[in-house]
Amino acid sequence: MPGARSGQVGARILCGCASWADRPLVDSGFYPTGVHDAESRLRHYASQFPLVEVDTSYYAIPDPATAAAWAARTPGGFTFDIKAFSLFTEHPAVVARLPKEVREALPAPLQGKRTVYRKDMPGEVVDRCWQAFVDAVYPLEAASRLGVVVFQFPKWVFPNRRTLRYLEELRQRLGRHRAAVEFRSDTWLKPENREETLSVLGDLDFSYICIDGPQGFRSSIPPIAVATNDTGFVRFHGRNTETWEKRTRTSAERFDYWYRPEELDEWVPRIRQLAEQTSEVHLVMNTNNHDQGPKNMQLLEERLEHAGVRVEDAHGTLR
Repeated sequence: MPGARSGQVGARILCGCASWADRPLVDSGFYPTGVHDAESRLRHYASQFPLVEVDTSYYAIPDPATAAAWAARTPGGFTFDIKAFSLFTEHPAVVARLPKEVREALPAPLQGKRTVYRKDMPGEVVDRCWQAFVDAVYPLEAASRLGVVVFQFPKWVFPNRRTLRYLEELRQRLGRHRAAVEFRSDTWLKPENREETLSVLGDLDFSYICIDGPQGFRSSIPPIAVATNDTGFVRFHGRNTETWEKRTRTSAERFDYWYRPEELDEWVPRIRQLAEQTSEVHLVMNTNNHDQGPKNMQLLEERLEHAGVRVEDAHGTLR
């Protein structure tokens, strides 16, 4: 099998959280006394997990110097998955958070708006955003720290010709970079669309992001384990049905959930299946109130290890 190492059949399984610097996590006590600045927090986080998902890149494109600092503060083998900028996933982007050169290139009517959508921007301005994003992730790529670019599409993005053409455009924009796609509309996985959805992702060499989250909503995706390329991916959003579709003040309120062992046990055979089909599996915990991310992920690691599914620790060894 691809990825077999140290007697382990299957993929490298990398576990981590969605962000290391959210204020609720910083205030939770996860970081020891004396770990009080950006550099020491990332160094401590990277001593606990081999992977993290960068959430801030969704809200604003990072400066390349910031990404270079992330690379310098983490050990070899550490992996950053980067969320795609909101503009690239059909979400609105806050104009004030656009790169300075992009803001200045906006038509005057758009400069006065609070938010802007990709469809409303001139093509050359969108091109500038993409160039800024590619420049931002380059230091991580150069340091062999870049994992995949995570495209989380909103519930108003449906399977149709326009969207499928846009996925093809993303493939061209990304070039050699790996990508993973998460949908939030149940139409993508309905029986009449499921085969084509997964086939398109496979043809584009995009990873399908498997989801654990609340069920029963139009934005719910069934908790299936499917790999569409050589990188399996699961994001755990918790099962808080009260806040799943609410407009909460912070993401910590929306994804406020403590997993029970039996809930995570449901994913053990699914993760094993993904590991048998791929060379690498990324598991990301997106419950982010207090220290829920690390605690829930540590519980998942324990459940996997209890079942004989070995994960890679922060030092690159199997356990």
